[in-house]
Amino acid sequence: MTAPISELSPGPRPGDKPVRATTVRPTRNFHRLAWLAVLLAVGVIVFGAFVRLSDAGLSCPDWPTCYGRAAWPTTVDQGDGHAATAIRPVEVHKAWREQFHRIIAGALGVLTLALALLAARRRRYGVAQVMAASLMVAVAIPLYMRGMHVPAAVLAVAGEAVLMFAALRWSNLDLARVAVFTLGVIVFQALLGMWTVTWLLKPLVVMGHLLGGLLTFSLLLWMAWRATDLPIQLADALKLRRWLMAGLALLTVQIALGGWTSANYAALACGTDFPTCVGRWWPPTDFTEGFVLWRGIGVDYEGGVLDGASRIAIQMAHRLMAVVLFVYLLWLAWRLSRRPGMRGWASLLGLAIIAQASLGIANVKLALPLWTAVLHNAGAVLLLFVLVSLLARLRAPDA
Repeated sequence: MTAPISELSPGPRPGDKPVRATTVRPTRNFHRLAWLAVLLAVGVIVFGAFVRLSDAGLSCPDWPTCYGRAAWPTTVDQGDGHAATAIRPVEVHKAWREQFHRIIAGALGVLTLALALLAARRRRYGVAQVMAASLMVAVAIPLYMRGMHVPAAVLAVAGEAVLMFAALRWSNLDLARVAVFTLGVIVFQALLGMWTVTWLLKPLVVMGHLLGGLLTFSLLLWMAWRATDLPIQLADALKLRRWLMAGLALLTVQIALGGWTSANYAALACGTDFPTCVGRWWPPTDFTEGFVLWRGIGVDYEGGVLDGASRIAIQMAHRLMAVVLFVYLLWLAWRLSRRPGMRGWASLLGLAIIAQASLGIANVKLALPLWTAVLHNAGAVLLLFVLVSLLARLRAPDA
């Protein structure tokens, strides 16, 4: 019989020094499964960037199938007769990219479900709650495909509610909270993926889908490090964690601005000029129109709908925030380098932010070639890896 959470570690004995609460690994191989999920998450994010930047985001107009197929059409005539062809004709060279991205994202969802089930084993009715929520979400998918959108939405929301309730109620001693919360994020990511297609690349949804993917990666990474249990103990760990959290907040804002830039096709709003923009240090901008988050449904946003001044405003905001982030992370790397045993992490952070800034400039100067744009997205993942890894591992010495 599995021990209750209160019995996962022995209590203190007379004369023992107080010990900080530590993470209890749910199973012996839990950390290996978590690291596999981290690697798959990187693949999903980078390949998703490739899909978006190669203009293949609407190449499968239906969801979760692609022209009614579980895989994708390999010839144009295989889409004949399907309703999706009325929205967009079959483009075989693009359709495989979108559907393959959905398939590997689904595999990541299965891995995350396995982690949640393993972490919930010691909780009362924990496995039952995770399975019930997953079943509700699973049943919602065929209902949606049959056009029963309201019942599908009710089931999906109910499943999310069960997962979020469990995550709020449970502690994180055995990683149950973060594992179940990550599963909830994955479910919401699936909804965002559906809306990305059905709402025709609506910028707010595209940006949200990017942020959700990076949040999923960050949660899985944090869980993998905690399950591996390789702490870095420093006397001023608390101060360093505050600096790291500030850096993570700035990086999140910059990633959101980057997603907004990409979703509104504003990456080349300044042409190939850098550091100037269309030959001027501050050209005419329209921030009010450029940062309207919610626009009408039914508009095809592929290629963008904003005028030049609005797109320039988005591009300039992204550039200014890049300067702030660049300066802060370089300063943080310098501060980390002065701590014992942190020179390797400091060097990685410094090199990552320099490479990321260089790729951003190359995107503009080279007119957004696909390889630099995809690498720029991968650079954001690397920066997240450094910051989240240190947040997960840094701890003050035990008293």
